[in-house]
Amino acid sequence: MNTDPIADYLTRLRNAIAAKHRVVDVPASNLKKEITKILFDKGYILNYKFESENGPQGNIKIALKYDLKTKSSAIKVLKRISTPGSRNYTGAKELPRVLNGLGIAILSTSKGVITDKEARNENVGGEVLCHIY
Repeated sequence: MNTDPIADYLTRLRNAIAAKHRVVDVPASNLKKEITKILFDKGYILNYKFESENGPQGNIKIALKYDLKTKSSAIKVLKRISTPGSRNYTGAKELPRVLNGLGIAILSTSKGVITDKEARNENVGGEVLCHIY
């Protein structure tokens, strides 16, 4: 049984990138779907597809994005910040800036799962789930 589904999600992406896979399958959940949508909107992944035929929760197929010339991934680092053993909450005034604004922090807020830039615009704080750059 997996106790931290977000860490599992990030590790599957990290391992697929290290192995230069084009597509990775991840067990689906509502939070993972929201994070996947953010990654697609910000240009870190090429495409995604939700499949509900495999069991009650379904799967998410994620097509990873690579540079054509250098063969390097669009995602350099995926770092889990808040864990089940150590929750990391931040207020609207202390929101993190990842790589001085070049990366994104994904937060779980009262407005839903959003990036750090959206949280600044809406003036909300929340739990910092991960940093991506």
